Amino acid sequence: MKFFIDTASLAQIKEANELGILDGVTTNPSLMAKEGIKGKDAVFNHYKTICEMVNGDVSAEVTTVTFNEMIEEGKKLRAIHPNIVVKIPMIKDGVKAIRWLTEHDIPVNCTLCFSAGQAILAAKAGAKYISPFIGRIDDSGWDGVQLIEQIVKIYKVQGFKTKVLAASIRNPNHIVQCAEAGADVCTCPLEPILGLLKHPLTDIGLAKFMEDAKKSA
Repeated sequence: MKFFIDTASLAQIKEANELGILDGVTTNPSLMAKEGIKGKDAVFNHYKTICEMVNGDVSAEVTTVTFNEMIEEGKKLRAIHPNIVVKIPMIKDGVKAIRWLTEHDIPVNCTLCFSAGQAILAAKAGAKYISPFIGRIDDSGWDGVQLIEQIVKIYKVQGFKTKVLAASIRNPNHIVQCAEAGADVCTCPLEPILGLLKHPLTDIGLAKFMEDAKKSA
């Protein structure tokens, strides 16, 4: 399973990259705004900087919702850098845009997926990635990881090539569960990734080793 970091923070991307486990980045307009990145030129320059930092796919989201607008914006985003994958929302015009962009060699990450039916449409349209938002599904009282399992099963049975990118990850356990469910990628903030490092027995064991090392020095 690949690890993407879901952020627009250059510092967090750098930290994740230095761990040696980072495979890509996902972003969205909200994350850009959080970093104070405003204006199309500034946003595009920020994407370019991210692409130069990471050797992997960088998802850049359109901010339009009609077919023609998404096509034009998608072409401009892709022109920023070869690593750019265009994020398209799971709406009617979005499905049409996924097909058009894919047929013109522009890879797509279909975002805001909340059902297996939506995942099937994205795969049929040719999306490179489908992004089920498991945290938000959990918030609504359903099981987000169960949806990952369902989509993985359907894609395997049907032979779809679309990669399952588990999004809206809230905690380290989500990452483990998504790996267990067969997700191809998980994307999350830095905190859950660092949370995978933590275990009280590791801390206790390390403290004992260091204490014994001092005695034998």
